Amino acid sequence: MSRAMEPTYQRATGLVDVLDRVLDKGLVVAGDIRVSLAEVELLTIRIRLLVCSIDKAEQIGLDWWRHDPNLSVQRRALTEERDELRRQVRRLEKRLAAIEAGGGTGTARRPAPARARKAARRGGKDSGGRSGGD
Repeated sequence: MSRAMEPTYQRATGLVDVLDRVLDKGLVVAGDIRVSLAEVELLTIRIRLLVCSIDKAEQIGLDWWRHDPNLSVQRRALTEERDELRRQVRRLEKRLAAIEAGGGTGTARRPAPARARKAARRGGKDSGGRSGGD
């Protein structure tokens, strides 16, 4: 029974050696697919595949995964924050356009400063601990 297991073990070891060598040295597969009809090219697909370790990729100057927002949690958070800021800017630009279209008479209400909003929430006291009516 042990003889029956040896070929499987040797094949597994051979596979590990092959994978180790491919990841260490790298492997490139390149090809083109062209779809033509009546000698008119309709579609061309260029395939380029590189299989190597991350260390080898960095040695040859490939590091796109470090900058891809879809692969980085921190980048995703920054992308979401940027998108939210852009939405806020658009809303503010619309409000400003509405104010300017109204003749600039000041009929639009300005938002209260942050200090005034906090004081209103605390019952009329500002940051110095004084009441708002003093």
